[in-house]
Amino acid sequence: MPHTFTTAPLMVLNGPNLNLLGKRQPEVYGTDTLADVEALCARTAEKLGGRADARQSNHEGQLVDWVHEAREHHCGIVINPAAYSHTSVALLDALQACEGLPVVEVHLSNIHKREQFRHHSYVSLRADAVIAGCGLQGYGFAVERVAALLG
Repeated sequence: MPHTFTTAPLMVLNGPNLNLLGKRQPEVYGTDTLADVEALCARTAEKLGGRADARQSNHEGQLVDWVHEAREHHCGIVINPAAYSHTSVALLDALQACEGLPVVEVHLSNIHKREQFRHHSYVSLRADAVIAGCGLQGYGFAVERVAALLG
């Protein structure tokens, strides 16, 4: 039986270098920190009657393992795959195996206004929605969208 927003946590995954938010290229990614991202996701989920389980890794295999875990124990996934957006077929394959689980991809910057190689995201091929260029606020939108998709 599929989980609902109120019966299982929402997995919020952040990929490589997002542990440096607020320090790395603030002109691109802003001054908000990963702790700010996690707090916003928790507050937004709580407002909607749910919980957020936020994690970050610089390692592709760890992110894949967490996606596998989400299949069984979470109601949906919000994911900022960061640089893995543009390179990781493994992450796409893991997400493809999450049939029936809502997936929302989020990017702090507008990847379509940046270098050409950032315009393509493998993750977008599976995502139910993609939010880009809204900064920290995009994570709040992503949590709200998963809740809406779950009804």
